[in-house]
Amino acid sequence: MFGVFKKKEKTAESSAKTGSAWRGRLSGIFSRSKIDDDFWDELEEALVISDVGVNTTMSLIDDLRNVVKDESIKEPDQVRVRMRDLIAEMLTDSTDVDPIPDDEPVVLLIVGVNGAGKTTSIAKLVDVAKSEGKNIMLAAADTFRAGAIEQIKIWGDRLDVPVIAQAAGSDPGAVAFDALNAARARNVDLLIIDTAGRLHTTHNLMEELRKIRGIVEKNGSGFTERIMLVIDGTTGQNGMIQAKSFTEAVNCNGVFLTKLDGTAKGGVALAISGELGLPIWFIGTGEKSSDMSAFDPDAFAAALLPEPNS
Repeated sequence: MFGVFKKKEKTAESSAKTGSAWRGRLSGIFSRSKIDDDFWDELEEALVISDVGVNTTMSLIDDLRNVVKDESIKEPDQVRVRMRDLIAEMLTDSTDVDPIPDDEPVVLLIVGVNGAGKTTSIAKLVDVAKSEGKNIMLAAADTFRAGAIEQIKIWGDRLDVPVIAQAAGSDPGAVAFDALNAARARNVDLLIIDTAGRLHTTHNLMEELRKIRGIVEKNGSGFTERIMLVIDGTTGQNGMIQAKSFTEAVNCNGVFLTKLDGTAKGGVALAISGELGLPIWFIGTGEKSSDMSAFDPDAFAAALLPEPNS
């Protein structure tokens, strides 16, 4: 679903700030005269500073060392080229899971902390899906945050999409249950369920999400289930902590990385994919509801490590 809709161009444009930050940190390293211990130490430090995370950094460095040895690489700039290839490979979705399949109804559970951009991301998904003629429904299962239900209703009106909702403070699981039944009755192609997003350290939130997922699994006959985590790209390594927490709670399938166009902290994408094996499915590329793109690993890697004179 969603094709590529200029994903290569949009991924490159949205990664510009992160790429600029990487070039500032790495250009001196790759212009060194030789590959020695200082080279590896500086590269390791630069990656950690770039929000790649310690575990993913060490894994990437180990892989690079092996490549340098196996291919008898002598020039630091050749390491840059091979590092770009390894990053693209790391970010390529190895699960072969279609985020939103075309040939079957889908229930998409949206999870993430408050402020990550869940509601805006939902609007963007709806905008693209509607342009492809999909029959869509929204469910306002964030019944705890003041204004969350109204926010979803406003987007539903704006995008001409029905919204299943109950009163504030209602049982989120009941909202999900009602939405599944309504979506089935109306032959909906895509049901998107918004959920509460209090801080990932809040135990009760995770229990509530597990409950909602259990209801979807038990009552979602005929639907393909997907759980998408929305991460604010500007949060750096805190985004990795969120990804771990939510994935442990509800086994997320993929990530919508928001605000990537406004941050130099996009290295967190490597940490999430490298350590958790969680693919980046979509990226936010601006403020409008149409400003999103499928994620392109090759374009992202090229933006981080472009040719020296590009």
